[in-house]
Amino acid sequence: MTIQTHTPADVPAKNAQTTPAPLLDAPNKGKDGRGATTVADGVVAKIAGIAIQEIPGVHALGGGAARAIGNLREKVGQKDLTQGVNVEVGQTQVAVDVTLVVEYPHPLQEVADNARDAVYTAIEDLVGMEVTEVNVTITDIHVPSEGTDDEDPEREPRVA
Repeated sequence: MTIQTHTPADVPAKNAQTTPAPLLDAPNKGKDGRGATTVADGVVAKIAGIAIQEIPGVHALGGGAARAIGNLREKVGQKDLTQGVNVEVGQTQVAVDVTLVVEYPHPLQEVADNARDAVYTAIEDLVGMEVTEVNVTITDIHVPSEGTDDEDPEREPRVA
Protein backbone atom coordinates (compact mmCIF):
# COMPACT_ATOMS: atom_id res chain seq x y z
CA MET A 1 0.00 0.00 0.00
CA THR A 2 1.36 3.43 -0.99
CA ILE A 3 0.69 6.45 1.13
CA GLN A 4 0.77 9.85 -0.57
CA THR A 5 2.20 12.49 1.73
CA HIS A 6 1.93 15.44 -0.69
CA THR A 7 -1.08 16.66 -2.52
CA PRO A 8 -0.58 17.69 -6.15
CA ALA A 9 -0.78 21.34 -5.13
CA ASP A 10 2.26 20.88 -2.84
CA VAL A 11 4.60 19.51 -5.57
CA PRO A 12 5.87 22.02 -8.16
CA ALA A 13 5.53 21.04 -11.77
CA LYS A 14 8.72 19.73 -13.45
CA ASN A 15 8.69 22.36 -16.19
CA ALA A 16 7.78 25.28 -13.96
CA GLN A 17 10.48 27.91 -13.73
CA THR A 18 11.32 28.99 -10.28
CA THR A 19 13.05 32.26 -9.62
CA PRO A 20 15.88 31.93 -7.13
CA ALA A 21 15.81 34.19 -4.14
CA PRO A 22 17.96 37.28 -4.71
CA LEU A 23 21.42 37.08 -3.19
CA LEU A 24 21.74 39.83 -0.67
CA ASP A 25 25.22 41.09 0.15
CA ALA A 26 26.79 38.63 -2.31
CA PRO A 27 30.58 38.85 -2.20
CA ASN A 28 32.59 39.77 -5.31
CA LYS A 29 29.70 41.20 -7.32
CA GLY A 30 31.94 43.96 -8.64
CA LYS A 31 31.65 47.67 -8.09
CA ASP A 32 28.61 48.02 -10.29
CA GLY A 33 26.96 44.73 -9.30
CA ARG A 34 27.18 43.20 -12.80
CA GLY A 35 29.39 40.25 -11.89
CA ALA A 36 32.52 39.00 -10.22
CA THR A 37 36.12 39.14 -11.39
CA THR A 38 38.55 36.40 -10.41
CA VAL A 39 42.26 36.78 -11.08
CA ALA A 40 44.25 33.53 -11.20
CA ASP A 41 47.37 33.13 -9.08
CA GLY A 42 49.50 32.64 -12.21
CA VAL A 43 48.43 36.00 -13.60
CA VAL A 44 49.43 37.80 -10.41
CA ALA A 45 52.76 35.92 -10.35
CA LYS A 46 53.44 36.84 -13.98
CA ILE A 47 52.74 40.54 -13.31
CA ALA A 48 55.13 40.45 -10.34
CA GLY A 49 57.80 38.67 -12.40
CA ILE A 50 57.59 41.20 -15.22
CA ALA A 51 57.82 44.10 -12.76
CA ILE A 52 60.90 42.65 -11.05
CA GLN A 53 62.80 41.95 -14.26
CA GLU A 54 62.82 45.67 -15.05
CA ILE A 55 64.71 46.52 -11.84
CA PRO A 56 68.38 47.49 -12.29
CA GLY A 57 70.63 44.96 -10.57
CA VAL A 58 68.31 41.97 -10.93
CA HIS A 59 70.23 39.34 -12.89
CA ALA A 60 67.72 36.48 -12.66
CA LEU A 61 64.71 35.16 -10.77
CA GLY A 62 64.64 31.83 -8.97
CA GLY A 63 67.09 29.53 -7.26
CA GLY A 64 69.70 27.32 -8.93
CA ALA A 65 67.42 24.50 -10.11
CA ALA A 66 64.69 26.87 -11.28
CA ARG A 67 67.23 28.90 -13.26
CA ALA A 68 68.64 25.76 -14.90
CA ILE A 69 65.18 24.69 -16.02
CA GLY A 70 64.43 28.28 -17.05
CA ASN A 71 67.54 28.34 -19.25
CA LEU A 72 66.38 25.17 -21.01
CA ARG A 73 62.92 26.65 -21.56
CA GLU A 74 64.40 29.85 -23.01
CA LYS A 75 66.41 27.84 -25.53
CA VAL A 76 63.18 26.41 -26.93
CA GLY A 77 61.52 29.83 -26.91
CA GLN A 78 59.37 29.55 -23.78
CA LYS A 79 60.44 32.05 -21.14
CA ASP A 80 58.84 31.48 -17.73
CA LEU A 81 57.94 34.90 -16.33
CA THR A 82 56.78 33.38 -13.03
CA GLN A 83 60.09 31.68 -12.24
CA GLY A 84 61.17 32.56 -8.72
CA VAL A 85 57.82 34.15 -7.83
CA ASN A 86 55.27 32.54 -5.51
CA VAL A 87 51.98 34.23 -4.68
CA GLU A 88 49.09 33.60 -2.33
CA VAL A 89 45.95 35.28 -3.59
CA GLY A 90 42.98 35.79 -1.31
CA GLN A 91 39.67 37.57 -1.90
CA THR A 92 41.14 41.07 -1.75
CA GLN A 93 44.77 40.61 -0.70
CA VAL A 94 47.98 39.15 -2.12
CA ALA A 95 51.20 37.96 -0.48
CA VAL A 96 54.29 37.50 -2.65
CA ASP A 97 57.58 35.62 -2.17
CA VAL A 98 60.40 36.40 -4.61
CA THR A 99 63.76 34.68 -5.10
CA LEU A 100 66.46 36.78 -6.81
CA VAL A 101 70.00 36.69 -8.13
CA VAL A 102 71.55 40.16 -7.98
CA GLU A 103 74.23 41.60 -10.29
CA TYR A 104 77.50 42.47 -8.61
CA PRO A 105 78.22 45.27 -7.41
CA HIS A 106 74.63 46.50 -6.91
CA PRO A 107 73.72 47.03 -3.22
CA LEU A 108 71.62 44.02 -2.21
CA GLN A 109 69.23 45.87 0.10
CA GLU A 110 68.61 48.57 -2.52
CA VAL A 111 67.79 45.98 -5.20
CA ALA A 112 65.49 44.14 -2.78
CA ASP A 113 63.71 47.37 -1.81
CA ASN A 114 63.29 48.39 -5.48
CA ALA A 115 61.95 44.93 -6.35
CA ARG A 116 59.52 45.08 -3.44
CA ASP A 117 58.30 48.55 -4.48
CA ALA A 118 57.86 47.41 -8.10
CA VAL A 119 55.76 44.41 -7.04
CA TYR A 120 53.57 46.51 -4.74
CA THR A 121 52.98 49.09 -7.47
CA ALA A 122 52.35 46.60 -10.30
CA ILE A 123 49.90 44.40 -8.40
CA GLU A 124 47.98 47.24 -6.78
CA ASP A 125 47.74 49.20 -10.06
CA LEU A 126 47.13 46.37 -12.54
CA VAL A 127 45.25 43.82 -10.43
CA GLY A 128 43.59 46.20 -7.99
CA MET A 129 44.30 44.05 -4.95
CA GLU A 130 46.01 45.02 -1.71
CA VAL A 131 49.52 43.59 -1.28
CA THR A 132 50.05 42.52 2.32
CA GLU A 133 53.74 41.61 2.02
CA VAL A 134 56.54 40.99 -0.44
CA ASN A 135 59.29 38.76 0.92
CA VAL A 136 62.54 38.92 -1.07
CA THR A 137 65.17 36.18 -0.82
CA ILE A 138 68.52 36.77 -2.50
CA THR A 139 70.10 33.38 -3.20
CA ASP A 140 73.15 34.44 -5.20
CA ILE A 141 75.03 37.29 -6.82
CA HIS A 142 76.13 37.21 -10.43
CA VAL A 143 79.76 38.19 -10.91
CA PRO A 144 80.78 38.80 -14.53
CA SER A 145 83.65 36.41 -15.22
CA GLU A 146 86.16 35.94 -17.97
CA GLY A 147 84.71 34.59 -21.17
CA THR A 148 81.44 36.51 -20.90
CA ASP A 149 80.24 39.42 -22.99
CA ASP A 150 80.49 41.71 -19.94
CA GLU A 151 84.28 41.82 -20.31
CA ASP A 152 86.19 44.66 -22.00
CA PRO A 153 87.52 43.29 -25.32
CA GLU A 154 90.54 45.66 -25.24
CA ARG A 155 91.74 44.34 -21.90
CA GLU A 156 95.01 42.46 -21.97
CA PRO A 157 95.12 38.95 -20.47
CA ARG A 158 96.58 38.63 -16.98
CA VAL A 159 98.74 35.65 -17.90
CA ALA A 160 100.81 34.95 -20.98
